[in-house]
Amino acid sequence: MNPRILGATIIRILRQLRHDPRTIGMLIAVPALLLALLSYMYDDQPAVFDRVALVMLGVFPFVIMFLVTSIAMLRERTTGTLERLLTTPLGRLDLLFGYGIAFGLAAAAQASVAAALAYWLFGLDTAGSIWLVILIAVVNAVLGVALGLFCSAFARTEFQAVQFMPVVAIPQILLCGLFVPREQMAGWLEAISNVLPLSYAVEALQEVGTHTESTATLWRDLGIVAGCVVVALVLAAATLRRRTT
Repeated sequence: MNPRILGATIIRILRQLRHDPRTIGMLIAVPALLLALLSYMYDDQPAVFDRVALVMLGVFPFVIMFLVTSIAMLRERTTGTLERLLTTPLGRLDLLFGYGIAFGLAAAAQASVAAALAYWLFGLDTAGSIWLVILIAVVNAVLGVALGLFCSAFARTEFQAVQFMPVVAIPQILLCGLFVPREQMAGWLEAISNVLPLSYAVEALQEVGTHTESTATLWRDLGIVAGCVVVALVLAAATLRRRTT
């Protein structure tokens, strides 16, 4: 990767994002509205709200970023923008890591707003720091970006890009330990859960919920998720096509 080209790519993507108010609204407003819904659902069960809302602070960015980036990259390809970009010195890793960093910055704003509302408006209570929650949420959002970029290589239309959601995201949500503790799952389900990156992001959030200080398990889980981000971006670069045929 070339640092100068990477920086220019990040700036270009952020400028595009700034001029797309609907996407900005989706990134910022949707998690807040969903947290408000959770607050009303568990109004008389604060302990359940604390457990569910904490995990959702990591899940919402993952899902939203997956959708946004898979469609955004598909548009770059189908409109011919990607083909023009790849005739310049821009490398595939410059492009994909640029997307990851740019949307990671957007995710930092998203996670900060959502966490602030969860803690100070909806009364979320955790043993650990809000800053650790925001950090995990941002890493999880970048994971969604990386997987969205990878999956977009196999889609020809925006509808097909959205169809990857039930294949990639929903199984991870079901098996991440939110609904049933992973150790209580059937052996084969637990084995699948152990190779899904979202499981480790959720475990890291649960560590924040139960420990006042950061733990070795938390940092191990974050390292695993970050490693999965890098692997997904490299795979996305290897499968990146210039246009949909």
